[in-house]
Amino acid sequence: MAAFPNNTLRSFKPLSPTFNSSTVRNSVLARNSVSQVPSSTGAVSAKEKRSFPGKPEADVVVIGSGIGGLCCAGLLARYQQDVLVLESHDLPGGAAHSFDIKGFKFDSGPSLFSGFQSKGPQANPLSQVLDALGETIPCASYDSWMVYLPEGEFLSRIGPTEFYKDLEKYASANAVREWKKLLDAILPLSAAAMALPPLSIRGDLGVLSTAAARYAPSLLKSFVQMGPQGALGATKLLRPFSEIIDSLELKDPFIRNWVDLLAFLLAGVKSNGILSAEMIYMFAEWYKPGCCLEYPLHGSGAIVDGLVRGLKKFGGRISLGSHVEKIVVENGRATGVKLRSGQFIRAKKAVVSNASMWDTLNLLPKEVVPKSYLDRTKTTPQCESFMHLHLGFDAEDVRKDLGIHHIVVNDWDRGVDADQNVVLISVPSVLSPDLAPPGKHVLHAYLPGTEPFDLWKGFDRKSSAYKELKAERSEVMWRAVERAVGPGFSREKCEVKLVGSPLTHQRFLRRNRGTYGPAIQAGKDSFPGHSTSIPQLYCCGDSTFPGIGVPAVAASGAIVANSLVSVSQHSELLDAIGI
Repeated sequence: MAAFPNNTLRSFKPLSPTFNSSTVRNSVLARNSVSQVPSSTGAVSAKEKRSFPGKPEADVVVIGSGIGGLCCAGLLARYQQDVLVLESHDLPGGAAHSFDIKGFKFDSGPSLFSGFQSKGPQANPLSQVLDALGETIPCASYDSWMVYLPEGEFLSRIGPTEFYKDLEKYASANAVREWKKLLDAILPLSAAAMALPPLSIRGDLGVLSTAAARYAPSLLKSFVQMGPQGALGATKLLRPFSEIIDSLELKDPFIRNWVDLLAFLLAGVKSNGILSAEMIYMFAEWYKPGCCLEYPLHGSGAIVDGLVRGLKKFGGRISLGSHVEKIVVENGRATGVKLRSGQFIRAKKAVVSNASMWDTLNLLPKEVVPKSYLDRTKTTPQCESFMHLHLGFDAEDVRKDLGIHHIVVNDWDRGVDADQNVVLISVPSVLSPDLAPPGKHVLHAYLPGTEPFDLWKGFDRKSSAYKELKAERSEVMWRAVERAVGPGFSREKCEVKLVGSPLTHQRFLRRNRGTYGPAIQAGKDSFPGHSTSIPQLYCCGDSTFPGIGVPAVAASGAIVANSLVSVSQHSELLDAIGI
């Protein structure tokens, strides 16, 4: 399942630039776990919050309700563990939450997905978790998005053959040959890349039973089917994808630029920094026969709804508006958390942080942090942050053939990771009209992890200088929107106009420097595991293996949940969901 850009593509992480609690959707909030008094609209204002209710303890306390945290908590509840999710905000979902302004329901992050309908060992990790929780996500299916490149603009279709037509028209005959050469080389490797279900992995030696022994036959079969050459290629799965590109002697500029774009959308690095396994998984979902893209009906918030429903169905709890101030460490072990209110919540078995590695570090008492942990966190490079543009407007005057997704690349020579160069646009009301009032559209445009935080550091959000900088830095998004939506679009007629900056990202997502996540390059470093040097403290999310992206963070949450239960419980779950 991809997030736009996230198929195995990464999740984009904006929270609502302007949060209006009086208009928030009520269906997903799990308010029964929080002692708060609903307003007349069903929402809860900050002034109405009281102290944390109910039993102030759980087997496992999960900090944060992002996709990774909810997957972890949901599976733990499925494993019959007493689990409590503590979320600082009034909405669950982290970067994947949705919000409502004047009847326009906006995605804050992920919007391009695939694999919701897949089942079995090769299914997307998020699909496997939802399956384990007995939840399904109704979706609209489609097969294309618009791209606006220096070479021209065209409707790019997924599947094994459609892209060849675009290459013939906008690139060259050589690009067609090289693209075919690339697909012929890597699609057979997808069997090996997908032979080990992420849900089978755990962080201890029990993995020899739940993964290695259980799936050895399918792994062996995939290697046999690939033949000697393919098996040799499979050894590169944990190497940078650029090594495969180079070994195939692919030199066409368009092909190399296109692959860099896909890699960047997937993991925030170009092809020389992304694991081959990640790219091959994405290629398998997008360029094999019968593939399609899927958008959740009712918005990306429907995914969060499903995960929260599954969590509660199995007895798990989620408490919104519960800000964790500190992770409590006693006798060298993580034993719970302290809320901003001062209340202590005990974790009898483990504390799981779904915060970034930098924010998790800030939750720990300085005196208990080993130097190695401190050094690793402080020296890990960060992706930059985001700019966001959320718009609500009348559909009457805009193009009638408007598609859901648009990618604008202004200049290949600057690189896809350059600031102000790549703009992503989603108009989900095209496929799910209920996201906007009748006859209207919702739109989310953003600069994907390329906006330098240092440009914004120290600004007063109420100052005129801050507003001027927002206007200046958002102009590239406005121009991209005008190009995508067509000549009938008018900035002045937009009924909702919200501009989010890296400071918005930092504030609402509580992300250090508003970062997209760790900028870890394959071949040079690897994402940290899920256990930490502090016993009973675990981490999941985009600061851990397998990395950034909706499928990746779902897998990370599952791995932590699996690691906290017995091998027999883990194996029983795999049997129950047929993998």
